[in-house]
Amino acid sequence: MGGTEARDGTDGTEAGNGAGGTGGRRSTHGASEPGSPAALTTPRGRRPVVAALMLGMALAAIDGTIVSTAVPQIVGDLGGFTVFSWLFSGYLLAVTVTLPVYGKLSDTFGRKPVLIAGIILFLVGSLLCAAAWNMGALIAFRIVQGLGGGALQGTVQTIAADLYPLKERPRIQAKLSTVWATSAVAGPVVGGLLAGYADWRWIFLINLPVGAIALWLVARHLHEPARPRPTTRPRIDWAGALAVFATGTLLLTALVQGGVAWPWLSAPSLGLFAASAALAALTVVIERRAAEPIIPGWVWRRRTIASVNLALGAMGLLMVAPTVFLPTYAQSVLGLGPIAAGFVLSVMTLSWPVSAALSDRVYNRIGFRLTAIIGMSAALLILLAFPLLPYPGEPWQPALIMLLLGAALGLFQLPLIVGVQSTVGWAERGTTTASVLFCRQVGQSVGAAVFGAVANSVLAARLLDAPVPGLPGDLDAVARTLEDPGALSAAATDHLRRAVDAAVDHVYIGAAGAAALALLALVVLAPRRFPVIAETATTEPVTAGKDGTEKDGNEKGGKQGPAD
Repeated sequence: MGGTEARDGTDGTEAGNGAGGTGGRRSTHGASEPGSPAALTTPRGRRPVVAALMLGMALAAIDGTIVSTAVPQIVGDLGGFTVFSWLFSGYLLAVTVTLPVYGKLSDTFGRKPVLIAGIILFLVGSLLCAAAWNMGALIAFRIVQGLGGGALQGTVQTIAADLYPLKERPRIQAKLSTVWATSAVAGPVVGGLLAGYADWRWIFLINLPVGAIALWLVARHLHEPARPRPTTRPRIDWAGALAVFATGTLLLTALVQGGVAWPWLSAPSLGLFAASAALAALTVVIERRAAEPIIPGWVWRRRTIASVNLALGAMGLLMVAPTVFLPTYAQSVLGLGPIAAGFVLSVMTLSWPVSAALSDRVYNRIGFRLTAIIGMSAALLILLAFPLLPYPGEPWQPALIMLLLGAALGLFQLPLIVGVQSTVGWAERGTTTASVLFCRQVGQSVGAAVFGAVANSVLAARLLDAPVPGLPGDLDAVARTLEDPGALSAAATDHLRRAVDAAVDHVYIGAAGAAALALLALVVLAPRRFPVIAETATTEPVTAGKDGTEKDGNEKGGKQGPAD
């Protein structure tokens, strides 16, 4: 595989899998397959569609950060302090487990109806959240929001790939990366202002005008090409969708709540993990028998897609270190306030989209795989540099680490997403994109569980010889104690700060291990050159065999693409 492929640059000279896995025909630029950029919308119509995609992405991106700063006001109004973490966990669960379902639906029925349904569901959830009367109702309505958020995340990324040919795809992906970066910075600020000077319910109500504009733009300007009427009615794998949803819900609940709501080795944790394993086995059986499975087997049988899934899952794992533990480090070790601590993290979101926007200049020359390997190799070295920072250090030191890390990860993620989307046709792009995002989300959930356990175990070991008895034993409690250092002696305060420093250092070492796993997935599993679908009529496409594995069109006398 890949031995006769041309380079995976933006000239589209490589061969790839035919849309829908049938293969055997040439892929001409723009008109030969449904959903191609020229057919999807006119160049003049792209601008409002891109605006709609950015607004839709902003809805999903900002929602993860805007609520966090308003938690004190929400809890003060509705109560439910013991379960407020489900405001975030419930939303994350709903987004993650629905990604594969929406991906398959968009391949079956088209992107537009799935995106419109997702926006409407998200807005209904937002309106219900604003009207919540207690914490239980708010958590339930956040799950409704997440059901819409899953459609937004996956479908927006898929339409972005449909809109533009390979040459221009980095432009739209860089714009979407900028939306995520801006949302990461603006979300806490907007949430704090609304909670402090208005009412926390406005956090959800402001979604309504933004979503309404996005909905109108999609309905008015997104025109998908007419596809041949199927000879048989499309069959929806409802049993598979339910099995995927149930498996993901149980697994993510075990990961999110383990070590928090109950000990890892307790009956609830063990029961949830056992049930999720049993359901996973049942899901495999259901999907193998389904005519149109929600998660087709070819997602894992094709080396390119499988390696990218694993690599981005590992990236989700390592992302927990900066996003979850760095703010605690900045406040507890460096003594910064919440705003300054947020700035230390936010510099990563400044360099990430810039690096992503420029990555095409690299992968056009050396290929998707090698560009991603360079990016993750740099990230590995940067993560290993964090434990070498002096104690207590200066704020600019971790800020510089995050600036470099954002640049490295931008060089890693975008080439893989653009590359893997370019190896499939329209009829498989939604499923492929959803599988990538699903693996990244699961990686983040696994990382939160694993690194939380690592941090608390290191912290507990360091507190065994504490200078004063009765100090808290977990990271969150220590962080709250250090917010009022006057209650502790200078020696106890210093001991706690050093313990937090050691715990976060170990988390970053673990994140470096995740970076190594991502590199291993690319070096061992990924093909040397991605089998990109040709965008001209001069190359022979790679066909998909009956087992879903990738085959080079040259195996049976097909024409060889231009040499490197």
